Amino acid sequence: MTRMTGGDAIVDSLLRHGIDTVFGLPGVQMYGLFDAFARNANRLKVINARHEQTTAYMALGYTQSTGKPSAFTVVPGPGVMNAMGALTTAWGVNTPIMCITGQVPSAMIGRGRGQLHEMPDQLATLKTLLKFAERIEHPTEAPQVMARAFQAMVSGRPGPVAVEMPWDMFPATADVTPIEPLGKRANPVPDPDKIAALAKLVDGARAPMIWIGGGAVDAGPEILALAEKIGAPVVSFRMGKGVVDSRHPLSLNTVGGFELWDKTDLLIGIGTRMDVPIARWAPAPAGLKTARIDIDPIEHRRLTVDVPVVADAADGARALTALVKSKDDPARRAAVAAAKAAALAAIEKADPQYSFMKVLREVLPDDGIVVDEVTQLGYIIWYGYPVHQPRRLISSGFSGTLGYGFPTALGVKVANPGRPVVSVTGDGGFLFGGSDLATAKQFGINLVTVVVNNSSYGNVQRDQQRLYEGRHSGAVLTNPDFQAYARAFGVGAWRVETADGLRGALKEALASDAPALIEVMSDITKDYPPYKFHQPRLP
Repeated sequence: MTRMTGGDAIVDSLLRHGIDTVFGLPGVQMYGLFDAFARNANRLKVINARHEQTTAYMALGYTQSTGKPSAFTVVPGPGVMNAMGALTTAWGVNTPIMCITGQVPSAMIGRGRGQLHEMPDQLATLKTLLKFAERIEHPTEAPQVMARAFQAMVSGRPGPVAVEMPWDMFPATADVTPIEPLGKRANPVPDPDKIAALAKLVDGARAPMIWIGGGAVDAGPEILALAEKIGAPVVSFRMGKGVVDSRHPLSLNTVGGFELWDKTDLLIGIGTRMDVPIARWAPAPAGLKTARIDIDPIEHRRLTVDVPVVADAADGARALTALVKSKDDPARRAAVAAAKAAALAAIEKADPQYSFMKVLREVLPDDGIVVDEVTQLGYIIWYGYPVHQPRRLISSGFSGTLGYGFPTALGVKVANPGRPVVSVTGDGGFLFGGSDLATAKQFGINLVTVVVNNSSYGNVQRDQQRLYEGRHSGAVLTNPDFQAYARAFGVGAWRVETADGLRGALKEALASDAPALIEVMSDITKDYPPYKFHQPRLP
């Protein structure tokens, strides 16, 4: 046993679980925790942002780009609610981040007396969304609760968790027995009968397709081995991009995948919800068989397929590869190559988006990281940006969280200080958290942010005009001078209008090795070819 405060007990657990950086905002309920941070400053770095949402997004970016768990801290009540957009996104993209928050004093919990930052049953609210949420009632409970929280967020399907501690327990002292990490729970073993059934489908298929998502991000070698053995294209969208290098002949984006869809007779999803092919490419080809490899047994109840396999992506792909017969079909290889070429030709027509995206790929090295945003340039990145390594395109996934890009990219850069990181955002999304340019400057977070300025929520305006006889409402924006805005924070700024201009500014900004903002003045919403599979089916 060691005599320590509640705050010390939490810090001890963070350190034992390999956390070396915490993103957070102090507040009166959290003073005891932040004092523990201060006393352990030589072992634990604290990066404080200018908004609670940014602390959570930074933790999200840190983990999305590394796979390592991360932690952030906010005050209870409104602080937790401000972080909820990032927590919802973390749930959607299966990312293990920990929210550490406070509570009203122990004696006042649940009494509704209007204590500072009180909200009705904060813990119940967190439990509706997160994999794990629990209160640490006393410093002696901290090691066990924290260890179970860490175990929950990395086991099986990863996801966000939260712990809360009453205001008076952070500074309270007790004899605490620290414990070592409980470790990740063992992955489920692939059912041999299911693998055999899937192998039979593969052996009988003429035109199989592998569809991968974020759950496959650490299974690239195993998936590529399977794809090469059976001659199947590997299609990825957003979260799965880079798991198989985009330059590989079997690697396709969704535009290329759609080119092959009507001839596909077997669809194998690995670590993905399979939303795009199943929901958006309807109708399915006649006779299509479907299968999934996913670690979450609940996910297999959400979508019925012919052969569901509960397994980690790498384990499942490896087991399947061992059973299937090798296929070498020159006609199939030619069809995949033709689809890849057709996809590039289609995406090249989406200009100026394509030209700006092409500059990003030309300037950034293979290991450079792009963080997207729900903006027109972000959309074409989902479809057409070549990604050569996993975790090099960071996305909000199906959450589509406006305002996600810039603060998440700050966390990505903190986790990857020696690697070029570029945030691609729009004028609307950027100003959700633009004040955290101050955070970038204060902590030397040398992120390059590309802000496309079309003085609108561009996609909203385009859709409103297209769908509602030219009418639009709420989509037009009046913006600040973004160069002056950035420079007010001491951040370097450029303004460009063309792809060539972006190329020069991006090279200069990256070479400056300092926080930087590039404003792209472009009506990037015009002439965007709406791919017929982009929109989901309506009820």
